[in-house]
Amino acid sequence: MTRLVSAVALVLMLSACAGGGGFRAVSDAPVRIGPAYAVRGTTYVPAAAPDYDRVGYASWYRNESGNRTANGEKFRPGWMTAAHTTLPLPTYVEVTALDTGRRIVVRVNDRGPFAAGRIIDLSRGAAEELGIKAQGHAMVRVRRVEPSEKDRKRLREGKSAAALAPVAGRELERLRGQVSAGVR
Repeated sequence: MTRLVSAVALVLMLSACAGGGGFRAVSDAPVRIGPAYAVRGTTYVPAAAPDYDRVGYASWYRNESGNRTANGEKFRPGWMTAAHTTLPLPTYVEVTALDTGRRIVVRVNDRGPFAAGRIIDLSRGAAEELGIKAQGHAMVRVRRVEPSEKDRKRLREGKSAAALAPVAGRELERLRGQVSAGVR
């Protein structure tokens, strides 16, 4: 009986050291695509999508601090993260606010949004950095990117990637026109 109690105690101690509350460590491996799933009658089919480039609307997470993301990490509202319905977890995307042209890179580590017309949910930190927090939602372009290892490391640590020059003029008008026309 003493051996059993000792073994259980050892397992509990090791699990406390390893998991940080049972959350998966922030890592880029393994990349998980996952099976198809349904939410509110809509089926989503995750896929690799190396050329993903869409326009639509972004929103941002509200009160989910401390919850587990779809890939098992702890949700941290101040980090540059996002949720997407079908991209692999994790994936890096560039998000452009189509009202200002401001661009940021975020790490997709969760599933969502599940609201019509929305293509990405941003963390509070990402929404603030992109300048859309006060609006609640905004027209955006979401494009899959492969950032440098330095930027990946910064994002995995909860910091921002290197600043990007804003998109200007005609390109912004073209992208806004795509949203208005319903082009994905």
